[in-house]
Amino acid sequence: GFDIGIISMLGITVQKQLVHKKVKQEEVTKKIYRLARTSDLEKWITTVNQENVTMLSSRYMAWDCELKMKINDVEYQGDGSKAVFYYSAEERVDFRELIKILAEQFKIRIEMKQIGVRQEAGRLGGLGSCGRELCCSSWLSNFQSVSTSAARTQQLSLNPQKLAGQCGKLKCCLNFEQSTYLEELKDFPQPNIHLKTKKGKGFYNKIDIFKKIVWYSYANDNSTIFAIPLDKVNEIIEMNKKGKFPETLEEFAIVNQKKMDEGVSYSLDELKQIEDR
Repeated sequence: GFDIGIISMLGITVQKQLVHKKVKQEEVTKKIYRLARTSDLEKWITTVNQENVTMLSSRYMAWDCELKMKINDVEYQGDGSKAVFYYSAEERVDFRELIKILAEQFKIRIEMKQIGVRQEAGRLGGLGSCGRELCCSSWLSNFQSVSTSAARTQQLSLNPQKLAGQCGKLKCCLNFEQSTYLEELKDFPQPNIHLKTKKGKGFYNKIDIFKKIVWYSYANDNSTIFAIPLDKVNEIIEMNKKGKFPETLEEFAIVNQKKMDEGVSYSLDELKQIEDR
């Protein structure tokens, strides 16, 4: 049979897209037969309108067969002779009997294609917590594994409700800035390096890689933390290596802040307002 396609790009952008999709030009075997006629388009629109009804009906059939699977989407071929049923399942499913029922019911050739939860979210679509359309349904074409180490590197609270996307897995966007964080962190001191002053030893709390700020608190008084610019931190470390100790951390800090509840963060401007009060 044949399918109907819509031209979405031309020229050099096609070559770039093939490279992005890791597809060699000689591997493209599908050919264009002809321009779609009005009758082809009318038949195609009719079959597309049937997809949602077919999906809902097939779900009931799968339930009747007591199969532990979820049919997420149905995609008809342009000539209406074949349909691809996308499903997700936690275990291997024997759907041979279901295929017979679907073929008899809809009088078409059936193809079952299993997809993961990320692909399911991409096909269903929706809005992310950022307010934009899901990356997986708008532009993301390949899925890379996401680990909690990315959240730790970016100093995010390990809260599953905030880190998980609509698919239930860790958000793909955690990987987007990971390389930037890893590169910037090379300039920051290790957390186990303490700042020694005459008033006491300063312990590492957190960092802000974009504003180049490191937060420290005294070992004998951790109720107050001090925001110290990165260059000043490195200056103190060099002084300590030479056996010199500054008077206090306060003389280098741009903001002194009482420790807030864990999980609550404030901008630098907000911290200054708090300090002024």
